Amino acid sequence: RSQQLNHTVWLAPAPRRLNSGLPVNIGVLFVPQQEAWVVERMGKFHRILEPGLNFLIPLLDRIRYVQSLKEIVINVPEQSAVTLDNVTLQIDGVLYLRVMDPYKASYGVEDPEYAVTQLAQTTMRSELGKLSLDRVFRERESLNANIVDAINQASDCWGIRCLRYEIKDIHVPPRVKESMQMQVEAERRKRATVLESEGTRESAINVAEGQKQAQILASEAEKAEQINKAAGREANAMLVRARAKAEAIQLLAAALAQQHGSAAASLSVAEQYVSAFSKLAKDSNTLLLPANAGDVTNMVTQALGIYTTLTKQQAVKTQDETPSAHKDPQPPLTEVLKSEEASSS
Repeated sequence: RSQQLNHTVWLAPAPRRLNSGLPVNIGVLFVPQQEAWVVERMGKFHRILEPGLNFLIPLLDRIRYVQSLKEIVINVPEQSAVTLDNVTLQIDGVLYLRVMDPYKASYGVEDPEYAVTQLAQTTMRSELGKLSLDRVFRERESLNANIVDAINQASDCWGIRCLRYEIKDIHVPPRVKESMQMQVEAERRKRATVLESEGTRESAINVAEGQKQAQILASEAEKAEQINKAAGREANAMLVRARAKAEAIQLLAAALAQQHGSAAASLSVAEQYVSAFSKLAKDSNTLLLPANAGDVTNMVTQALGIYTTLTKQQAVKTQDETPSAHKDPQPPLTEVLKSEEASSS
């Protein structure tokens, strides 16, 4: 029934202007600002009166039309339109017009406002038929611009220009509205799930990065600690051991340089030899023994001979370097060996 009523409204005849409201020609007329009075002389267009003082001939001149040059606002009645995806919508709007040529607006069309309103309705239905329901809500601005362009193309010969067209309300059927709400809710749940998953992923990445950095820092700290220990304690220990060994060698060299130092060295070698033989076969079953293991005197004599040879070489080098230095005479090697053999026997 509502569609039938709308159909009857669309096909209603154009309202005719009442000539009783037009100004009466008394010879002297004052035209208000932003108005244009169309004057006919003996039924033929004569001229358009400008705002201000104007003079006309009574009985011959007649004011036929009065056009307002201000911007006109027209409510476009609600109409039904079918979208591209076969959804019926109820839509209405507001139209903004301005008369640009009073002559064309008076003689080009019977009722320019009614003509523009009907043109806006038909253009709206045709433009909505090109769009789907989702695009109708997203492209309202482009839809308004297309309607304005279509109206201006047809209204140029009417002396009217459409400034803008705005859609007021779009009414969707209840079932379609419910499905749209369900779609919006599903889309929001989807976005919430995606955002939650992205948050979980970012959290896991941040935790992994934190653990990685913590492990790297811990390893670097341990490395630095080991380096400090090696550079501190071990280095000091090595220096202490080296100094102790150097002092021991100096004391040993001083002791050997004294009288009967060689006899003391031979006694020390013999004690070490006996101690070494006492530890044989304790750690391993594999043994390496000299051919004359029981001859202790021969072993000590060989050790002292090696020591004496090294001592002589060192003395020769020292004498070559400092010829002026004099050393204490030492007993011959043969006498030392004889005295050591006697003591051992």
